Amino acid sequence: MSVGGARSEVQERRLLDRARAGDEQAFGELVEPHRVGLRAHSYRMLGSVDDAEDALQEALLRTWRGLPRFEGRSSLRSWLYKIVTNASLDAVARRPKRVLPLDYGPPADPHASLAAPLAESVWVEPYPDEALGVESVDTAPAARYELRESVELAFVAALQQLPARQRAVLILREVLGFSAKEVAEMLETSVASVKSALQRARKAVEERVPEESQQQALRTLGDAGVGELAQRYMDAFERNDVDAVVAMLTEDATIAMPPTPTWYRGRDAMAAFYAARPMAAGMRWRHIPTRANGQLAVGCYLWDEQERAFEAHSLDVLTLRGDRIAEVTAFLGAGFLRDLGLPPRAPA
Repeated sequence: MSVGGARSEVQERRLLDRARAGDEQAFGELVEPHRVGLRAHSYRMLGSVDDAEDALQEALLRTWRGLPRFEGRSSLRSWLYKIVTNASLDAVARRPKRVLPLDYGPPADPHASLAAPLAESVWVEPYPDEALGVESVDTAPAARYELRESVELAFVAALQQLPARQRAVLILREVLGFSAKEVAEMLETSVASVKSALQRARKAVEERVPEESQQQALRTLGDAGVGELAQRYMDAFERNDVDAVVAMLTEDATIAMPPTPTWYRGRDAMAAFYAARPMAAGMRWRHIPTRANGQLAVGCYLWDEQERAFEAHSLDVLTLRGDRIAEVTAFLGAGFLRDLGLPPRAPA
């Protein structure tokens, strides 16, 4: 059975034979049940939606060209993931690793100006929950991380700190559930090397991610609690009530605003920043609750006097600790809202 559907081995073999004969429609049908999972895999490897899509397209081209050499000794799924993994590794080698501002430099003075965005984006980007296709992708019994947990910002940012092949081993083994033997074949190395890389990668990631995942935090709060927290956050912003927002934060909360490298730590620093900038007198906001990276998120719309409308401005991805906000990652730019399917303007 293929991932994401009940297609039989006989049906898959027929599609494969047609695709080998040059039938592009058959090739599309062959790959389609895997596409969602492959794109998410490439995102975990690269930390960028655009980079992931580019790597996936390159991988599908390689797959099409390599069909005559596919002998079926491995499953179609493992063959596809091997090709996407290698396309992603090639992409990793061509560009700087992606990080979050907290990994880029020290916290800033909230009374100073925001730093200019970097000329070349090196930031981890948000991933739309809808693109995970959780309902259509089969989870592997051997996987250690659930699908939404495997795209949480802290986890993806931790992955980007790993050497590329360690990153690939951890994802293939503990997110996708491939065996050590399968991963060794994909990466053309030994099982012993895979086990060693996994041990090092697991240790490095566990040191960087919180003990409680966002999935655990969200389940503990429940749908009603999450909805109430999101509403309080949005209402406070729309009232420019700095105290109300700060009361929702943990003592060591942070806010980062890619593509600028500027970030702040602590309630006092965040209060000073909010009062001076996004919640200063005269600022007007509207919001739409959403999800990104398996986390609670809010689409932020700022009043544009010239357009007389609330225009898409940024996406706040909230990291929770218990019932408080421990991190706000504010991705500045209307494109992030568009990628999540949010409208370009919010109702007045």
